[in-house]
Amino acid sequence: MNAPLAWIPNPRRKPLFYTFLLATAVLLILFQPLNRPLTNAVAPAGIVSLQLAAAPERAQSILDSWDARARLFAAFGLGFDYLFMFAYAAALALGALLAAGRHPGRFARLGEWAGWGAWAAALLDALENFGQFQQLFNGRVDLAAPIAVLASLKFALILLAAIYDLFGWLWPRSQ
Repeated sequence: MNAPLAWIPNPRRKPLFYTFLLATAVLLILFQPLNRPLTNAVAPAGIVSLQLAAAPERAQSILDSWDARARLFAAFGLGFDYLFMFAYAAALALGALLAAGRHPGRFARLGEWAGWGAWAAALLDALENFGQFQQLFNGRVDLAAPIAVLASLKFALILLAAIYDLFGWLWPRSQ
């Protein structure tokens, strides 16, 4: 198995990594005003509250707490998230590729999994967003449990890839 993005020449990997890392950070900052109208006592984490609302009743109470304006912000944010998915997956996969290059052997092979995990997280995120669009526009609160599973797996894969990337950079380079 090859790491995702392994086809990118070595001299271009680090600049691309920094580009996608910056894009990820900028998009994350841009999400803050989109999430603000979704944050309330019922949904303290805004859209993330809906993502992790595993019970249909919980999802319905979150949706009921959002007025029409908030729902428009949620819909726009879900669409905007598709750009974010690409940025964070590319940053994490390139970070894993760079970290693996510093440590040959088993650690490098683990980096292939971390890189693919980042892209799998983006795919899970896309499926989760599709489900959330169904909740927003079609009242499909019955999708709350599958969406929560997708979101939890996504967050776990992102966290694992980020830990791998950081560990690979902080751990002294192999000789």
